Amino acid sequence: MYKTGNSTRAEGKPFPAIEYPIRQLITAGPATIAAAPAEKKGKHMNWIEMIGYIGSGLVLVSMLMRSVVRLRVINMIGSVIFAIYALLIRSYPTALMNGALVVINIWHLLHMSQPARHFSVYEDRPDSAWVSWLLRHYREDIARHFPDFSMEALAARPAKVFVVLQDSEAAGLFIGLPRDDALEVLLDYATPTYRDCSVGEALFPELARRGVRSVVWSAVPESLTPYVRRMGFELQPGGGALKRL
Repeated sequence: MYKTGNSTRAEGKPFPAIEYPIRQLITAGPATIAAAPAEKKGKHMNWIEMIGYIGSGLVLVSMLMRSVVRLRVINMIGSVIFAIYALLIRSYPTALMNGALVVINIWHLLHMSQPARHFSVYEDRPDSAWVSWLLRHYREDIARHFPDFSMEALAARPAKVFVVLQDSEAAGLFIGLPRDDALEVLLDYATPTYRDCSVGEALFPELARRGVRSVVWSAVPESLTPYVRRMGFELQPGGGALKRL
């Protein structure tokens, strides 16, 4: 017979399995986890590793977002989850880095939620070099959201064009056909960085100051229905929409 502490065994027989509760695994750290029997360690490590996979997955998914707001929100959630994972495995530098990312994302979200006074709106000609460049530069994205819009058809129509700027950066482009005191939307485009409705919030008050009384969609693209609803348009029978300014 051999005796070790409170455990005994007969010669040739293994010691009884040692239990490692989850709380002990977390508080004891990697060294204790490494010493645990493989079947117990694997069981407890699976859920901890799953937290890490979820956090890192959300951070990767955030990089696919076209909207900066969605990118920041998803990245922040992923960073919070990954920071928890880092604390569980006692990787404090990783936890600190992800905590800092959470703070940075919150700061950017607060900055982006500031009032629309940072935007400026000016009217331009449909054939101006700046408007032509914007239409060419974002041609593929415009075609995806406005499949019926064409630059060639625009040249033959008396359209009004408004460019929305954030400082000196183009944030949006609006093209409409005058209908008495209304504008019929041909294009209401926001660049990928500004798809949080901030362009519309800056544009429509400016159109009202210029004497436009309503904005009309003859047919709302399906991808823009959430935006149209959020901006206060009334959906009409037949797929159109109306916003009174």
